[in-house]
Amino acid sequence: MQHVLTPASRNIVPYATWGGGFSGEELNFLQNLAQNATQSAQVGNGAAGEVNQNIRRSDVNWVENSQEFNWLFDRLGTIASELNADYFGFDLVGFGEPLQLTNYLDNNQGTYGWHQDFGGKRISRKLSLVLQLACPSQYEGGNLEILVTGEPHKMPKERGLLVAFPAWTLHQVTPVTKGHRQSLVAWVSGPNFK
Repeated sequence: MQHVLTPASRNIVPYATWGGGFSGEELNFLQNLAQNATQSAQVGNGAAGEVNQNIRRSDVNWVENSQEFNWLFDRLGTIASELNADYFGFDLVGFGEPLQLTNYLDNNQGTYGWHQDFGGKRISRKLSLVLQLACPSQYEGGNLEILVTGEPHKMPKERGLLVAFPAWTLHQVTPVTKGHRQSLVAWVSGPNFK
C-alpha cells in the first residue's frame, strides 16, 4: 500500500509570502487593468464554467503571455521559482494558462467562497499566486483567507504582497463591504502529482 503524501507529511508550508516584487507604478498599471474588468467571473473551467452569484461575485480580465506582458510573466515566474525552491518543492514547468485580474466591488459584496484552484483537464495547477493590487485603505472586507488545519488564516492586505499556496488549498475572498478590491491571480503548472 502506498501512503498519500500530505502537506504535513512532506513538510510543505501552507502558504508563503513575497513583498516588494513590484514597483508602485507597476501595481498602478495592473490595478487599472483590474478595475476595467468586464467579464463576470465563473465557477468551474472551460465549457463547464458558469456564473454563480451565490459562490462568486467579481469581474475578471485575462492577461495572455504576449510581448506586452512578458515582463509580468517573467517576474512572477522568478518569484514563484524562488518560493517553490524555499517552501514547496513541487515539479513545476510554468504558467499553463493566462493570468487573471479580478475586481471585487462593494455594490454586490464581491466575494469568492471556499474553493480549490483545480485546472481544466489539460492543466495540472500546483501553485496558486495572489498579488494584492489595492491599498488596504481602499476597501473593507475582501479578506483572502486560507484554511490551515481547519482554521481560516487571514492573509495580510499589504499592497504588492504576493501570497503563494498549493493549488489544492481551500481558500476564499470574504465579501467586500466598502470600496473595491483588485488582485492578480496566477497558477503555476507542472506534471500531474503521483
